[in-house]
Amino acid sequence: MGKQEFRKAMSKFATGITVVTSELDNEIQGMTVNAFMSVSLDPQLITISLDSKTNFYQNADKIKRFGVSILREEQQEISMIFAKQIEKEYKDFTNLDGIPVIDHALTTLACSVVNTVEAGDHLLIIAEVDEIKLDEGNPILYYNSTYKRISDK
Repeated sequence: MGKQEFRKAMSKFATGITVVTSELDNEIQGMTVNAFMSVSLDPQLITISLDSKTNFYQNADKIKRFGVSILREEQQEISMIFAKQIEKEYKDFTNLDGIPVIDHALTTLACSVVNTVEAGDHLLIIAEVDEIKLDEGNPILYYNSTYKRISDK
């Protein structure tokens, strides 16, 4: 099997979309991440997967805390900005436990890194959730390499 076939097979798994944010050198950094999952209830742990080509991967050793914003269906453009699909500046952040997160996201998490694991061309970051803010709405989804909504058929 080739890389493209593997990528296509993995695109058949529907995921939510998050934007991961952190402050580095007094500047907010963010990236769209759909490789996100809960790991443990006790302690409350999540993991994200970072591509080796990203700024977050390159600075992972400096990032001790970060935010995860689970995006709502109205926030597709925000996902595209942080995925560098749209060239536009985004500044509508709020703080959760001192961490910058996307304002009005479906759910936001403030997290502290507890472990990292090299996995091929990615880095898995395991983090403990320090604070959560929940909101109402529907998530934006990613399926078959395209954005979807729960109401889509």
